[in-house]
Amino acid sequence: MNSELQTLFRADQDERTNHPQVGTSEYSALRERDAERRKRLQMIIESKELTEAEDYYIAAWLLNHGEMVAEIWQAHTLAKKAAELGLRRARWLAAATFDRWLMYQGKPQKYGTQLVPDGKRQRIWDVDPTTSDAERAEWDVPSLAEMERRAEEVTRTEAMPPMGDAPEWLKDALLRWRAEDEKRA
Repeated sequence: MNSELQTLFRADQDERTNHPQVGTSEYSALRERDAERRKRLQMIIESKELTEAEDYYIAAWLLNHGEMVAEIWQAHTLAKKAAELGLRRARWLAAATFDRWLMYQGKPQKYGTQLVPDGKRQRIWDVDPTTSDAERAEWDVPSLAEMERRAEEVTRTEAMPPMGDAPEWLKDALLRWRAEDEKRA
């Protein structure tokens, strides 16, 4: 396995042990370090230094923290490659990056892996209703009922991030969800 990738991955994971709250200067600094890791990762990828399933998995994980649709799609293709090479835990990451890629475009996710704040609680990002729990299980993704429980737990245990700095895809969803809530009321 690529030792530089291991170092990048350890740094990424260590920084998330005590994840800074969104909207703080510490969070902004984390995102800058994430961007630097992704920049170095792109050099490793361009040099064709990914050779083992674990390399593809780590590269996908680092890109999963990206902010651009193209980075998330690349994360998905790398995670899928790791899964195809036999790395079982890459299956969930392939599903999660696919969901994130859809979410960043404002589309419903397929598997239901992505939770987002709506200003009041954490919720599952909109999900394609045609995906079954059996299909989720094929990719090692929990059922939607389990994801609902996780969203409730995160709502209870984590502070709501400031919504003013939310990305456009989330701001658009917040407006849509409010309109849907008003129609129901």
